[in-house]
Amino acid sequence: MNGPVITPVEPGSATLIGGIVDDARELLKQQLQLFKAEMRQDVAKAKEAAVLVLAGTGVSFMAALLLGLMLVYLFQWLIPTAPLWISYGVVGLLLVVGGGVVVYLTVEHFRTLHPLPEQSVAALKENVQWQTGPR
Repeated sequence: MNGPVITPVEPGSATLIGGIVDDARELLKQQLQLFKAEMRQDVAKAKEAAVLVLAGTGVSFMAALLLGLMLVYLFQWLIPTAPLWISYGVVGLLLVVGGGVVVYLTVEHFRTLHPLPEQSVAALKENVQWQTGPR
């Protein structure tokens, strides 16, 4: 039985390196897609928050105007000897404090948004450096 000896053919180093490069490119594409999806999600959250802030601001403005006038005249009714401008000043001060609370809560809401998805950016940088580095 002296038949031909069959030896397994192993891929060359060029084939292996080509496969690795192709895999790295595919990984980079996937990370870019993930990055885009995360950015779209953050933009959607920002739009949602902006709409809520605008709607809340409009309603709050009208309510504050009417309630402010009511409070001015209530203050004037409670202390009839006080000048009207003091009544406006006290109510204005209360409204400034209330507005400050609303602004603070809005800023805290916007802080929950990430400017860039940190993990995706780090992985993307690593892959770009790997692909553009010395071969």
